[in-house]
Amino acid sequence: MVDSLFSKDKDLPLALRMRPQSLAEFVGQEHILGKGKLLRRLIEADRISSLILYGPPGTGKTALAHLIATTTSAHFVAINAISSNVQELRKIIGEAQQKRRTQTKKTILFIDEIHHFNKNQQYVLLFDIEEQNIILIGATIHNPFFSLISPLLSRSSIFEFKPLSKDEIKLILDRAIKERERGLGNFPLVISQEAIGFLAEVCDGDARRALNGLEIGTLTTPKKGDGKIYYDLKVAQDSMQKKAVVYDRAGDGHYDTISAFIKSMRGSDPDATLYWLAKMLQAGEDIRFIARRIVICAAEDVGNTDPNALVVANAAAYASEFIGLPEARIPLAQAALYIATAPKSNATYKGLETAIKDVQEGRTLEVPTHLKVSSYKGAERLGRGGYKYAHNYKGHFVEQEYLPSTKKYYHPTGLGYEKVIKERLEATRKPQGLERGRKD
Repeated sequence: MVDSLFSKDKDLPLALRMRPQSLAEFVGQEHILGKGKLLRRLIEADRISSLILYGPPGTGKTALAHLIATTTSAHFVAINAISSNVQELRKIIGEAQQKRRTQTKKTILFIDEIHHFNKNQQYVLLFDIEEQNIILIGATIHNPFFSLISPLLSRSSIFEFKPLSKDEIKLILDRAIKERERGLGNFPLVISQEAIGFLAEVCDGDARRALNGLEIGTLTTPKKGDGKIYYDLKVAQDSMQKKAVVYDRAGDGHYDTISAFIKSMRGSDPDATLYWLAKMLQAGEDIRFIARRIVICAAEDVGNTDPNALVVANAAAYASEFIGLPEARIPLAQAALYIATAPKSNATYKGLETAIKDVQEGRTLEVPTHLKVSSYKGAERLGRGGYKYAHNYKGHFVEQEYLPSTKKYYHPTGLGYEKVIKERLEATRKPQGLERGRKD
């Protein structure tokens, strides 16, 4: 099974042929595969225990399984959970048990897309993992704590793979362009740096996607009169079925677009909000960056006029991280539109900024004596005590000093839920506020 899965056959896709042949050739995931890191040491020492490799597509999970297959002394079997079943699992496990008894040889079972196994199929693996008849390597794009059973997780080490950086994708592409045996080195290919940058940008950290775009463009672009294949930005766009968006993630395009996005939400324009969001998504902007800005806008520009805005924004941030692209765009759009169409108030933000300025520039106010801790022995001798417990009074309010200043920082508007808050505050701030906190 290993030979068929990891063959160097030229008829196989470029992404499959260009899988790294050694750890030195492996690109990315330095946080788990860098020199001295645990996973690297386990592979180099051929001491692999059961692993769950978790992360986005095209980040090297199956490539790492390939490396283990070529370096381990154990028997290696690879299957895909989509096409496999319990019958096949039992057959593999039976053969593994036989090899262990007769040859004292371990079996590594690689299960790609293991999240597609149901609970019963996962339970089939448990006993033989425990007895070390098989060493499991599972690969999944889904959070294993949601998609796999707890007993399986407790028997496995979990390593999270991160999206590859633009520079890491460029390195992989450059290697594929130059490699003669497995790559495109024998093609008369002339590729522009603009095209390489585009492939690396729009693939969203997915090396397989970038390599597919490179291969499609190379194989389908006619040679020119000089016999060369010219792979330019237009070819890259056609190959990825994606238009190049003028958007520098480290420059003005990045900051100008996010600025327009925030100002559109603040300005209550849902159409502009959707357009700038779409531009960022199309350009490959980090969804976590977008989600953070939506959360900030919910608190800063909507605030207490609609407290649910922050709830929706936080839920969208979690959902987008959980499900990933391309579906993550949907909860992000929902949250952005909720904020864009909500009543606005920056009263919370302005109040906090004014208070911070007073703390920084003014005299630090002392905590009123009756608000200081008074539960310890000797507190009365220091004059502590006298705090009135608000819940003992009518309306759960009692007039007392909470700040040795008459300055007011929070000025709610009359919009949305802040109208209710404003009415409540006006009642409590009156000299006879809620009948001066009469006891129930």
